[in-house]
Amino acid sequence: MKKRLIIIGVIILFAVTAIFIFQNYKTWQARYLGDKEIIEDTIMIQPPPTPTIFYGFQIDSMEVVDNVIRRNENLSEILSEYNISPATIAEINVLPRDVFNVRHLRVRKPYTIIHYRDSLKTARAFIYHPDLVNYVVMEFGDSLHVYKGQHKVDTLVKTATGVIETSLYNTVKDAGGSPVLVNELADVYAWEIDFFGLQKGDAFKVIYEKYEVNGENAGMGKIQAAWFKHMDKPHYAIKYDQGDGVEFFDTEGKSLRKTFLKAPLRFSRISSKFSYSRMHPVLRIRRPHTGVDYAAPTGTPVVSVGDGTVTFAHYKGGGGNTVKIRHNSNYVTAYLHLSRYGKGIKKGAKVKQGQVIGYVGRTGLATGPHLDFRFWKNGKAVDPLKIDPPSANPIRDDVREDYMKVRDIWKDKLDAIGME
Repeated sequence: MKKRLIIIGVIILFAVTAIFIFQNYKTWQARYLGDKEIIEDTIMIQPPPTPTIFYGFQIDSMEVVDNVIRRNENLSEILSEYNISPATIAEINVLPRDVFNVRHLRVRKPYTIIHYRDSLKTARAFIYHPDLVNYVVMEFGDSLHVYKGQHKVDTLVKTATGVIETSLYNTVKDAGGSPVLVNELADVYAWEIDFFGLQKGDAFKVIYEKYEVNGENAGMGKIQAAWFKHMDKPHYAIKYDQGDGVEFFDTEGKSLRKTFLKAPLRFSRISSKFSYSRMHPVLRIRRPHTGVDYAAPTGTPVVSVGDGTVTFAHYKGGGGNTVKIRHNSNYVTAYLHLSRYGKGIKKGAKVKQGQVIGYVGRTGLATGPHLDFRFWKNGKAVDPLKIDPPSANPIRDDVREDYMKVRDIWKDKLDAIGME
C-alpha cells in the first residue's frame, strides 16, 4: 500500500511539473530566446528558383553569346560553328524574303547565339538585330522555326533650347539635338522663316518626342510644339489635326504652311541677291539679276516651292539646265544652272510642294555650283525673299474653341521653358 502511494505521488508530481512547464513555456521562450521563432516538427521546403527567360527561351542551363556581323562573314560560317547542319542552313537560304533575307545581313549589326552547354555548343537559337527595335529569331530543334519580333519602344518627351551663334545646325547639336531635329525644325518653319537669313541672337525652344529601347536611343519622334524668335519676332508652332492631317498653326490659328516655301533648298548661303544692276561674275558687265543665287554643293536637291505644272525643263543658254513651274494664274518660278533634273521632271509634269525637281550644278554661265532661283508674279519678276504668301488651311470655326485649348496648353509649356 505504501509503495503504491509513493508511485501515485510520483505520477502526480510529474503531471504537475508538466503542467507548470507547459503553462510557462511562452514566458520562458521570450526570456531566454527573445523574438526568435522556434519551429518544431516542420520541414522547410524552398520554392524552386525562378527560371531566366531570354527571348522566350529558358537559358539557365545554356550559354548566351553576343557578337556582331564581321566584314565578309556570312550566316553559314556563323551557324556552322554551333553545330547547325548544312541542310538547315540551306533551308534558311530559301526562306521567303519577307521573313528573312540572308543577303540583308549587314556588317557591324549585332546578333545573339543561345547554345547548349555540350561539347559541340549546339545552337538553340540565332537572333539577328537589324536595328534597335526589330529582331528575327531562328529557333532550332526538330525543325526550323523563324519569326520576327519587336522590342517595346518607350516614348519620352524632351525639350531643347538654343541661341543662334553660328548656324541652326551647330546650335541644335550643342543643345543635345540630332540632325533629324534640325531638319524637322526647318520643315516646321520652312514657310515662316528664311533659314538663310538667320541672325546671331535668334533663338528657339522645341518640345519633341524621343524614342528609346532598353535605355538606348532609338531615334526622334515628331515635334509637338516650338517657338522660334527671328529678328526679335516670336513665332509659335502648335501641332493640331483638324481632320485634314497634322499641321502646325500660329497662336491665331493660321497655318504655318504657306502657298510657297521660303526657299527651294536647305542650308546653303545666299551668294547673290535680287538686283537690277549686278556685276555679272562671268561677263564682267552690269546687268539685271532678277533672282536669288544660293551657293550649295553640286548635287544638293532642289525642290519646288509650291504645287504646280512644269512648263519648261531643258537647257537654256546662260541659265544652263532650267526648270520652270507655273503654280497658278499669278505665280511662276524657275530654277537655273541645275546639274540634272529630278525623276519624272519634264514639260507637263505635275509637281507637289517640296518635290525634288533637280540638283544644284554649274551649267550655263556660272563660276561655281549654285542655284539661281527666280520668281514672277503676274508676269513681273519679283524678289523671292520678299514674297509673303497667304496662309493655307487656317483653323476652321467649328474646331477653333478646341484648338485654342490645345494652343494654351502648349504655349504655357513653351513659355515655362527657360533659355539656357
